[in-house]
Amino acid sequence: MTDKRATSCNGSKRVHGMSDVVFECVLAYIDDSRDRQSISLVCKRLNELEAQTRKHVTIALCYTATPKQLLRRFPFVESVKLKGKPRAAMYNLIPEDWGGFATPWVEELSKSFSCLKGVHFRRMIVKDEDLELLARERGHVLQVLKLDKCSGFSTDGLAHVTRSCRNLKVLFLEESQVIEKDGNWLHELAMNNTQLETLNFYMTDLSLVSSNDLELIAKRCKSLASVKIGDCEILDLVGFFRFAGSLEEFSGGCFNHHAEEYASLAYPQGLRRLGLNYMSTNEMPIVYPFASRLKKLDLLYALLDTEDHCVLLQRCPNLEVLEARNVIGDRGLEVLACSCKKLKRLRIERGADEQELEDEEGVVSQRGLTAIAQGCLELEYIAVYVSDITNAALETMGTNLKNLCDFRMVLLDKEDVITDLPLDNGIRSLLSGCNKLRRFALYLRPGGLTDVGLTYIGQHSQNIRWMLLGYLGESDTGLLGFSRGCPSLQKLEVRGCCFSEKALAMAVLQLRSLRYLWVQGYRGSSTGFDLLAMARPFWNIEIIPPRKVSSGEGKELEHPAHILAYYSLAGPRTDFPPSVIPLDYIG
Repeated sequence: MTDKRATSCNGSKRVHGMSDVVFECVLAYIDDSRDRQSISLVCKRLNELEAQTRKHVTIALCYTATPKQLLRRFPFVESVKLKGKPRAAMYNLIPEDWGGFATPWVEELSKSFSCLKGVHFRRMIVKDEDLELLARERGHVLQVLKLDKCSGFSTDGLAHVTRSCRNLKVLFLEESQVIEKDGNWLHELAMNNTQLETLNFYMTDLSLVSSNDLELIAKRCKSLASVKIGDCEILDLVGFFRFAGSLEEFSGGCFNHHAEEYASLAYPQGLRRLGLNYMSTNEMPIVYPFASRLKKLDLLYALLDTEDHCVLLQRCPNLEVLEARNVIGDRGLEVLACSCKKLKRLRIERGADEQELEDEEGVVSQRGLTAIAQGCLELEYIAVYVSDITNAALETMGTNLKNLCDFRMVLLDKEDVITDLPLDNGIRSLLSGCNKLRRFALYLRPGGLTDVGLTYIGQHSQNIRWMLLGYLGESDTGLLGFSRGCPSLQKLEVRGCCFSEKALAMAVLQLRSLRYLWVQGYRGSSTGFDLLAMARPFWNIEIIPPRKVSSGEGKELEHPAHILAYYSLAGPRTDFPPSVIPLDYIG
C-alpha cells in the first residue's frame, strides 16, 4: 500500500503531507544558518532539500571540513565565507607560518561549484596562482571577491581578477597584506567593469593608485555605493566625487594642502557613511554641510582632540555607527549620548601611547559609559578601551541597554589604581540585564574578577555563542564554575588567565556546545598529558610552544604557549609548520 504521506498523486515527493515545492518556497525565505540547520535535522528529505537550496555557507575555520565534504553537502551554494588563522592573528599572536592556505579550497571552488558567485576569504594565505585560477574558471560569473585580512598575493593576482571578472560587484581587500608591483589592477578594473558597487582597499599598502582610474570607475559604474581607499589626496578626487552620484560610503584620503583649498569640495548628496583619514580641526568644516545626514562616522585615523569630537558630534543627530579613539574622552561620550539618540554601534579604540599625542581629556571611564547607557538606548554593539570602570556603570548598562547583542571591554593598564574592583556584581548585572547578548569579551587585570565573578558569567550567559576572557578569575575553581553554565557557547578564547591544563580539559568537557577553544597563557604541565583528558573523536588539539618574537628596536618578547582545539570533520590537518605541535605527537 502506497504511503500518501511520502508521495503525491503526480509522483513528487512529500514531507508530512506537503510537497517539496511548498518547502522549497518556504526555505527560500529562511537565511539564518542555525534555523536551516534545525530544519535539516527534522528528517532525511528536509535535509536533502535544505542542502539543495542553501545559498551561502560560512566555515569558521578552514580545517574543520574539506572542500569535497562541502561539495557533497551543499553542491549548489552560491557564496562561501572561509576563515583561516585564529582571530588572535590580528594582534600578531599567531606564528606567521601557522597555516590557513586557500589553495585547496580555490581548486575545488573554481572547478566543482557550478553556482558559485561569491567568495570571502578571511585571514587566509591566498597566492597569485589562486586568484588566476579563480578568475579563469569563475570570472564570467563571479560577483563578489573579498580578501579580508589576507596575505600572500600581489597586484599581479589582482590584475587577473579585474581583467577577467567583468561582472564583479564587490572587490574587498581591507587590511590585506598586498605586495604592490604596479597600479595596473585598478586600471583593468576601470576599463573592464560597469557593475561595481563596492571597492575597498582601505588599510592596505596600495599607493600606486590613479585618481583618473577612480574617476573612470565612478563614470562607468552607475551603482557604485561604497568606496574605501588609501592615502589619496582629497583634492585629486574632485572628479571622482562629481561622477559618483550613487555613493553612500567613502573612507580614506588625506589632506596635504591648506584648509581653505578644501572649502569648495562637494561630496555626493547621498553620502551617509564617512571616514576621513588625517582630518584635523581645520578641515572639519567640510563635513558640516551634510553632517546631519550621516549615519556612520569613522574617526579612528582623524587628528582631532576631545573638543573637536564634541563640536562635530553635536551636528550628527542621525548617527547610528561611530568609530573613534579614546581621545574622544568622557566629555565626548556625554555629547554623543545627548546628541545621537539613534546610535546602534560604538567602537572606541586605544589611542596613541605617547603622551604628547594624547589629549589630556582623552580618557574613557565609567563616567562616559554611564552617559552612553542612559542616552543611547538603541545600542546593539559596544567595543571600548577604558582607563577606569565601576560596578555601578556596568549595572546601568544592564538596566538600560536591552538591545545589546555584542559587548567588548578592555581595561587599560595605564592607571595604577582602579576605582572599584573586583567587578563581579557589575558583570552579573550586565549579563542578566542584557539577555540579547550573543558575543561577549572582557579583558581586565589580575584582581578584576574573582572566581565568583567568573561563575556569574557562566550562570548568566544563556545565549552567548562567542566569548573572550582576559586576565579573569583566581584559580581553577572559577573556570570550572564558569563551565557549568554557558549552554550556547561555541567559541571560547582565553588569554593571560591562571588555569591549569587539567582544568581547561575539564571545562571543555562540561561546555557541551563548544566547538572551538583558543588559550594563550596557562599553567602547563611538564608533558602536556593533562590536555589529553579533552581528547575525543573529531576534536583536533594543537600546541604552539612558548616562543620569542620581535617587538621592534632589537627587543624580543616572550609569548606564552598556546592551545588551539576545534571540532573537525576533516581529521588532523597535514600542513603543520614547525611552530605547531599536534597533541598526537605529545601523546
